[in-house]
Amino acid sequence: MYKLNFDGASNAIGNGIGAVLVIPNGDNYPFTCKLDFDCTNNMAEYEACIMGLRATIECKIKYMEICTSDLPTESFGLIEEFDDITFNYLPRDENQMADALATLASMIKVSKQEDIKPIQISIYEAPAHCYNMEEEERDDQPWYQDILNREYPKQAIENNKRTLRRLACDYVLDREILYKRRKDQILLKCVDAVEAKKILEEIHEGVCGTHANGFTMARKIMRFGYYCSTMEGNCINYAKTCHKCQIYGDKIHVPHLPLHVMTSPWPFSM
Repeated sequence: MYKLNFDGASNAIGNGIGAVLVIPNGDNYPFTCKLDFDCTNNMAEYEACIMGLRATIECKIKYMEICTSDLPTESFGLIEEFDDITFNYLPRDENQMADALATLASMIKVSKQEDIKPIQISIYEAPAHCYNMEEEERDDQPWYQDILNREYPKQAIENNKRTLRRLACDYVLDREILYKRRKDQILLKCVDAVEAKKILEEIHEGVCGTHANGFTMARKIMRFGYYCSTMEGNCINYAKTCHKCQIYGDKIHVPHLPLHVMTSPWPFSM
């Protein structure tokens, strides 16, 4: 079923409304408008609801679920255009998209009507220079392939390119081998994901392995002259998944809840 979320914003800069139409496959279609007249916050929400209902009527949608905390009486005439319509309460934390559209429309200054293409929002879980660190996801290329080719990632913006240039100063290329320069000017050989996994297995549970924790493993590997951009995280995850460490490791006697110190109001009372 189609869903409609809306919200209004009224502040010292201006007034704006926003609505989001959610279709059954999960795609969001935003609508926003700037109000060129004085109104309260409740009036702005009423205008946002009416704008969203008119947009759905133009799309010839007959079944609708409206998520709101209040419904204006002016919209009762528009409700008759639907065959089936339901109303559900939506908390403000779950209505952030409509709230952001309304706030944006209230703060922006426009002299005439402007048509803006639908907003596309992407989620980046890591900076642009960290996207090429997983070898299996980049056509069997190591995480430092961009440094060897002297190329920027496709999704890198100008700030990311400036950060990459600054980070690349710490690397030294000797023929086809890339080294990472430490602060004490010692060069560490950069290894890919396959070679890093072999080093982890040998350091942790090899012939001379001591089943050390992740931080100790990372420091030991760097002392041996190897470097990987995700070395510390890989060592911690590897130590957590080691079966022998889970069986023979020391038990952690820590309460599952934090302890609070309680002071007696009368320490010397009998």
